Amino acid sequence: MTAVASDASTRRGRSVLRLRRAAVGWGFALPFTVLFVVFMAGPVLASLLMSFTDIRSADLRNPLGVNVVGVHNYSRLLHDEVFVKAAVNTAIFVFAGVPLTMVAGLAAALGLNSGLTRFRSLFRVGYYLPVVTSIVAISVVWRFLLQPDSGLVNGLLGLVGVHGPNWLYDTRLALPSLIVMAAWRNLGYQMVIFLAGLQAIPQELYEAARIDGATAWQQLRYVTLPALRPTLLFVGVISTIGYLQFFEEPLVMTRGGPLNSTLSVSYHIYNQFGFGNYGYASAMSYVLFLVIVLMSILWFRLLRSEEGR
Repeated sequence: MTAVASDASTRRGRSVLRLRRAAVGWGFALPFTVLFVVFMAGPVLASLLMSFTDIRSADLRNPLGVNVVGVHNYSRLLHDEVFVKAAVNTAIFVFAGVPLTMVAGLAAALGLNSGLTRFRSLFRVGYYLPVVTSIVAISVVWRFLLQPDSGLVNGLLGLVGVHGPNWLYDTRLALPSLIVMAAWRNLGYQMVIFLAGLQAIPQELYEAARIDGATAWQQLRYVTLPALRPTLLFVGVISTIGYLQFFEEPLVMTRGGPLNSTLSVSYHIYNQFGFGNYGYASAMSYVLFLVIVLMSILWFRLLRSEEGR
């Protein structure tokens, strides 16, 4: 009986100790948990519910008096010409900008990893500097660079006898101009990631390939790119998520113009919230979220490891 009582007392003591440890842990986590619920989880859940209602800014005084419209906001998107235009612009921005940025970042990383030994750190800082610079500041600078009369780009073109176009006010050139600017700004971040991936590849693989007579292109195709599969996956997913949400560039440089040629989905959502169409804007936000999830899944299917195939 004494042994049984002792075992029971020991189990109770351990339970109390576990409860105390759990209480201490939750005590430390409580500030973050409260902030997360109030400022993150709560608004996300509220926006999901709002997307099924016709709530507008005028309804904030009586939020329980709004009408539930089901999937009407989502079906309305298919007939919204402005939203369709914004979706097409965003798709062009992603499918042109992501590959361009990845190729430029990989090329810069290959150059720094193989051919350039002196001033390597200086070039790293130079390429990465636009990443840590405010996107608003960069957009303002590029807007002045691309001015039709006083911009540096057209000024340089004029030196060789070429009359520069109106980059940001031509419906055919405005979006490509933003794509080039975004690729220039983000290639430094991708270069750093690719450089880390390249330095993790065993040199024995390249030595074996050279012994077998592989050319530089064959080494890149059959050694470097397969070894960089996880890095390519990470960079592709992160870049796609960022480019699907591009917003600051058109806001600062073009205001979505000319004729909505640079209007993005994020910018259109921002406008709808500004107009007070909270339910409709919430529906657009969740459509964009769904596209981000699907694009991420596509990247994982394309670049998952050989073991997972």
